[in-house]
Amino acid sequence: MCMEKTDWEKAVDFHGHSCPGLATGYRVSKIALKEIAGKRAQDEELVAIVENDACGVDGVQFLTGCTLGKGNLLYRDFGKHVFTFVCRNSGQAVRISVKGRTWKDKDNDKDKDYRELWDKISSGKASEKERALHKEMKEQRTRDILEMPEAEFCTIQHIQVQLPERARIFKSVTCAFCGEPVSESRARIREGQICCIPCAGEYSRGW
Repeated sequence: MCMEKTDWEKAVDFHGHSCPGLATGYRVSKIALKEIAGKRAQDEELVAIVENDACGVDGVQFLTGCTLGKGNLLYRDFGKHVFTFVCRNSGQAVRISVKGRTWKDKDNDKDKDYRELWDKISSGKASEKERALHKEMKEQRTRDILEMPEAEFCTIQHIQVQLPERARIFKSVTCAFCGEPVSESRARIREGQICCIPCAGEYSRGW
């Protein structure tokens, strides 16, 4: 008998592997859908504003239907595990801030061991035994994130936000230098001719 995969298992398939980061985005998305939307976005009825580009964003895309391609996933490069969701239909918005202790083991020694093991793996100096131990610890952290009470996991705030403009489709123009089409909203002018950003070159005086 073939069992239907759970949402979590499907999210893992989408992302490629199970990890604490994916679990974070998965939990955040479950909370957001419960708080304001109720179901996955088919179009742009739900908007997600993410403040990092880590693994959790894949969980957001998979569960909420907010994706870069549809234009309802907006990225802010703040390096924070903060996620804001806006429902266009109701006007409701929720801001979910993941607490820093979420990724830390309650046992400080274990937390230190985890970080040291990761440093060894990153530098290529870890033994097979150390790699297996780190994998086991990572899997436990992932389970902890999926199962911990909401109050320990994050801070939830219902807020008022200005709805972002719906995604627009722009005409394409041809870059005079490489000959490739570029959206007119991203075109530049170089030597009096239309060009794409890569062909425009960079100019900076430090600000």
